[in-house]
Order: sequence, then C-alpha cells, then structure tokens
Amino acid sequence: MTTRNAMLRAAAAWLRKEGCDSAELDARVLLKHALQLSDTQLVTMRDEPVDVEGREAFDAMIERRIAGQPVSRIIGQKEFWGLVFHLDPETLVPRPDTETIVEAAVEACRTAPGTILDLGTGTGCILIALLTEFPAAVGVGVDISDDALACAASNADLNGVAGRARFVKGDWGSDIDELFDLIVSNPPYIPHSDIAMLDREVRVHDPMRALDGGRDGLDAYSCVAGDAARLLSPDGVLVVELGIGQEAAVAAIMKDAGLEPDVPARPDLSGIPRALVVRRENPLGNHTLND
Repeated sequence: MTTRNAMLRAAAAWLRKEGCDSAELDARVLLKHALQLSDTQLVTMRDEPVDVEGREAFDAMIERRIAGQPVSRIIGQKEFWGLVFHLDPETLVPRPDTETIVEAAVEACRTAPGTILDLGTGTGCILIALLTEFPAAVGVGVDISDDALACAASNADLNGVAGRARFVKGDWGSDIDELFDLIVSNPPYIPHSDIAMLDREVRVHDPMRALDGGRDGLDAYSCVAGDAARLLSPDGVLVVELGIGQEAAVAAIMKDAGLEPDVPARPDLSGIPRALVVRRENPLGNHTLND
C-alpha cells in the first residue's frame, strides 16, 4: 500500500512537470486536506499507508490543480488576517495585499469605531477581521450576490463574530440609511481591457463581477465615494483598496465627492500604494474662523 510520503513525492514531481512553481507546498496542503491531517501528522507520520479512498481523493485534487484551479479553491478555504474563511464561486479569494486595508483602517481610526460598513463584502474577510480587532464594534456587510452573503454569514459564524455582523443585499450602499464610523471597500478595479491578461487562476476562477472595474477600472469608486459621503459619521473614516497606478485618480474621485484623502496611500508588502484612507473634507478648507 502506498505511503503518505510516497504520494507526496509523486504528486510534487507531477506538479513540477506541469510547470507549477509551488509544487511541494501545494502537494503538502492538498494531501493534508485530502486525508484530514494535522500539521504534526503530516510531518511525523509520513510512512503511514493510505487507503484507496484517500489516494483517489488526493489524486482528484492534484488533477484539479494541474487543470489550473488555485489550491484555495480546491480545498474551499483561505487564511486571511490569521483567520480561516470559506470560499464560494461568487467570492474573491482573500489576498495578502488586502490585509493592507485592515492595517490602514486600524491605524487610521482615532478612536475605536462602534459601527463598520463593508461595501462589496464577498467572503466578509475585511469586515470580520476588523470586528476581531474592534471587539465592541458591530458591522454590516453589503453585497449584490446572495451566495456571497451566505458565505460571509457562515464565515462570521466560523470566526465567532456572527452576533455582531449582519449581511444585506444591495447595490453598494444605495439601500443603507445609517451612519458608520468606519467604511471599507475592496471594489472591482481591473480595467476591462486588462482582464484577458490576468493569471488563469484569477481570470477563470474568481467572479468577473468582483474583478472588472470598467473601461479604466474606476467605475466602482464613484459609487463608493458617493455612498461614503452620505454614510460616514462626522469623524468617520473610509478605506478603499487601490489597483496599481490608481492612487491619483481615486483620490480625485474622493475629493469630487467632498471627501479628503490622506496621501500617500499605504503600500502593500510589494511597495505598491494599496490602501487609501479618506476622511470628511474640512468645510473650512485651510481657512480659520477669523479669515
């Protein structure tokens, strides 16, 4: 009977042959999931034999990986902010770059927010991460997809914040009529003409509605800016994720909506401006009451 170690070596070799850059890591993650192993069991019990059912489950996962499916889609979950999130075909896979939004929001809030709004919530990862950082806060996640909302609600329950989060269907914030101390959003920002150049794992397996930002990638920012101008509390903060090279254009959209962006934007781990913090514009501008 084939052992775990033999299966792992064979799968990694197969993945390498098919051009997978992370063959060993992918094989380990998939084997762990297929056989429902802990990290310790994966390392210390490599010579354990694997039954036919386990081999078939693992082989099926490797075949899906070779066909171009991301590991996170195959196992149905992804880690973000140290938390685990279930995925759905209607949700983006949470990415490390998006953790920059959480970092910027935590830093930008002068006092702990009591209310948080997440526009385009997807898996709920940003909102749920923030609710773990602000244990007294309550939050609302908005999405146009029923399946995404169900996924986000299950993730809130999985991560212990279901009692402080609610998820509602809507077109951005158009159906919301309450004020929030913190608003966050990771809108679709890929220019339509760039979609065809995305990696296959993204282009084929992430929902197009969450990727395509229109002709210049900026369509959704006008909606977010208009809603934030209406829904931010007087001292509220908006944090939005940016695509590459979009900082100036998004900052201009925010200013047109009567909001004041903090520039420069917070960079991600690659040094790319990624999280733009926006506040209510001072109605007096740079003037004093005596001017």
